Amino acid sequence: MRHSKKMDKQVIIIFGPPGAGKGTQAGLLAERFGFYYFETSKFLEKIFSSEDPKRQFKIEGKTYTAKEEKENWTKGLLTSPPFVTQLVKESIEKIFKEQEGLIMAGSPRTLYEAERIMPEIEKLCGKDNVKIILLEITPEETINRNSGRRICELMRHPILHNKETESLMTCPLDGSRLVKRKDLDDPETIKVRIKEYTERTLPMVEYFKKNNIKIKKINGEQSVAEVFKNILKAIE
Repeated sequence: MRHSKKMDKQVIIIFGPPGAGKGTQAGLLAERFGFYYFETSKFLEKIFSSEDPKRQFKIEGKTYTAKEEKENWTKGLLTSPPFVTQLVKESIEKIFKEQEGLIMAGSPRTLYEAERIMPEIEKLCGKDNVKIILLEITPEETINRNSGRRICELMRHPILHNKETESLMTCPLDGSRLVKRKDLDDPETIKVRIKEYTERTLPMVEYFKKNNIKIKKINGEQSVAEVFKNILKAIE
């Protein structure tokens, strides 16, 4: 992958249902190419844990609070698109001033966000330098992966749920304790998240097609190594 000056800056966007491995693959790509990895879920976690719950965000004539957005998020509902869009656009502009490339996982997540974030990205790097990856897994696999998923307390690394990792008590990357994400990965919440993905995120596929932005679909139920190899083939 070529990345040199302004219009050669690259953006790789990975989306897919909960548990598809977006964060894992984005981390691998960021390390491979030296790109900045912007992870929306971690970004929102940071906002919700550090912001004054009563702080108001006035966007497009409407008021949002961190407290209300966090409540939706913990129920498995997508946070309000205008709220997320505003924060993501501001972050992208700052990142592009200092970075040669950007990996995004979990954003944009709705048609509303895509219609407002993608033009900004294209303006910053050019449409030809945007790569879209869709990781596909079944709803059954989503429930299986998320209900057993854990993250580490320190760096929030996601640990894949399989036979090799089920007995792990600490993160192999930083040694901190492994914990489950409260609320987000409960079976009932996961079902809500799947419904949200199907009804609000998948429609972005048609948006990308209409705007001549190519999407590469990858079977996310393969091993991490196989998925990564297929992503590399799709973007290079």
